[in-house]
Amino acid sequence: MESFIIAILSMAAVLGVMVLIHELGHYATAKWFGVRVEVFSIGFGTRLAGFRRGDTDYRISAIPLGGYVRMSGENPMEPRTGDPGEFLSHPRWQRFVIAVAGPAMNILLAVGLLTGVYMVRYERPVFVDKPALIGWVLKDTPAEKVGLQAGDKIVRVDGVENPTWAQVFPKMALSPNQPVSIDVQRGNEILHKTIVPEPKGPDQYGDPGWVPDQPNVVTDLEPNMPADKAGMKVGDYIEAVNGEVVRSIPGLIQFLQQDDGKPVVFTVLRHGERKQLTIKPEVLPVEGDEPRWRVGISSEPTEISTLPFAAAFQKSLQDNKKSSYLILELVEKMVQRKVSMRQIEGPIGIARMSGRAAREGWTPLLELTAAISLNLGIFNLFPIPILDGGVILMLFIESLMGHDISLRIKERVYQLAFVFLVLFAVMVIYNDLVKTLPGIAERLP
Repeated sequence: MESFIIAILSMAAVLGVMVLIHELGHYATAKWFGVRVEVFSIGFGTRLAGFRRGDTDYRISAIPLGGYVRMSGENPMEPRTGDPGEFLSHPRWQRFVIAVAGPAMNILLAVGLLTGVYMVRYERPVFVDKPALIGWVLKDTPAEKVGLQAGDKIVRVDGVENPTWAQVFPKMALSPNQPVSIDVQRGNEILHKTIVPEPKGPDQYGDPGWVPDQPNVVTDLEPNMPADKAGMKVGDYIEAVNGEVVRSIPGLIQFLQQDDGKPVVFTVLRHGERKQLTIKPEVLPVEGDEPRWRVGISSEPTEISTLPFAAAFQKSLQDNKKSSYLILELVEKMVQRKVSMRQIEGPIGIARMSGRAAREGWTPLLELTAAISLNLGIFNLFPIPILDGGVILMLFIESLMGHDISLRIKERVYQLAFVFLVLFAVMVIYNDLVKTLPGIAERLP
């Protein structure tokens, strides 16, 4: 129950900030140009609370899944009076600025939040910015089927030369069931391979079945599990198991399953001193997987630092730029039906992610807020009528034509766009339910 409450409150905070910033962009530019704003609402539907100041009703509404700014004369279906305070009475360039201001504020929020986070805590996996050296290949996976081995170095992926893992991961994740050309270096030999990542997990991201090379440092111990009881400590470096060198935690997991629960001797390095610990695995459940032999350790080593403002701002710009391209690539592949629509997160997914981030700390929550804000900003720029991008597209077409589009055409376009958005919302909620409630896809018609 506590986790549920945290998830709901953190989602409300995340979405509330993003909606407020987005609508504030529209509101501020409209007021600047002298457009009369009738309603500034956080949420949709029935008005729950608020106050009126001047021409504007500032309100909180019943459905907390967005918000809106209603400007006088904004609806093209309503008759125009010629009042200078009406939206359509202003020149097209001013209407363009008002429309683009909301998404722009979301993008600026993403850049600003990441800059602040990086100045306080810049954390990333130790392998992510390093050359793509494979540490382990999982059994019966696409990587094993094409003959890849631990120690292979990926020197080209889909046209990108000498990639880091930060470049390899999205290429694979956005290519489920799609062939991806890679070159790997093994010793002095370059091998040309084509790998087809398998869709995995509720989001159906592409998974080639390899693990990056990284140090086997224990970063977390589950209390009262075999490793904890045997005296293993966070920070221990696992050198070998039963005298055999193990290059990754997945390799250790495979070893434990093959050894079928027999006591295992771990050789660990602790503060420069080598120790041997005998641990008896236990069959225990794993979230989202079948029970297996486990000892209760995890290894996700990270590097943590702080960046000065200039470096943090530059890194934030780079990361948001990369994320923007990935969002556009994801949408393109969804349209081409190359990736699953399940990769879109809805309110349930956002609540789940927000709750998890909030439990980890305020910096992960701010990073998640930045990511969702960037997605919201870019999504609103798509040329779909009703969205800001649709308004911008209409203004662009009218500028080329030299006159306004007829009200009859606009009415039909907006009706179709409304149906599209309703269907899109239904699909997103359905995806949420499928990912949250196992087996629902088989039970629903």
